[in-house]
Amino acid sequence: MISRLTGKLTEKHPPQIVIDVGGVGYEVDVSMQTFYQLPPLNETVQLYTQLVVREDAHLLFGFASQNERATFRQLVKVSGIGAKTALGILSAMSADELAQAVAQEDVKRLSSAPGIGKKTAERMVLELRGKLAGESVAGGLFAPDTVADETDDIVSTLLALGYNEREARAAVKGIAAGTDVSEGVRLALRNLLK
Repeated sequence: MISRLTGKLTEKHPPQIVIDVGGVGYEVDVSMQTFYQLPPLNETVQLYTQLVVREDAHLLFGFASQNERATFRQLVKVSGIGAKTALGILSAMSADELAQAVAQEDVKRLSSAPGIGKKTAERMVLELRGKLAGESVAGGLFAPDTVADETDDIVSTLLALGYNEREARAAVKGIAAGTDVSEGVRLALRNLLK
């Protein structure tokens, strides 16, 4: 899993950029929200990443913040939303705006994103409610929480090791908030072996 890239920004062709990391150029697809935050060419950039493996391609997606990456991970879990569509949604609105639209059940706002119709917007409200950073039960916003992101990283690692989503989620229950990812994976694996 490629979690983060730090290197020289060598190409910008929205929505794709190239980051040179030690002489290797990584093609990364980014949302327009992230694209507008990029430094000028030949400057150093750091992006949080998500690798998506398909039958015909390995695609790397980059995000300016951990909150945006966590939101992307939740979006691709929604039935009918693929990685490119999720990136389009995050180009149309920030992660916080998306969380607010979901909390307020604003189907009209959600369906204004490219590739999202009314039914998909309704499904997003149902499947994402309570799962996005920056969303509270009352629909207000609070500061994004890195604990949720660490838990997602632990679950992603378990999925990469071959465990299914149900097993991975059950294994991370009971792990103390704020536990770093490597220690969390070790504890989760111990829970799975019980």
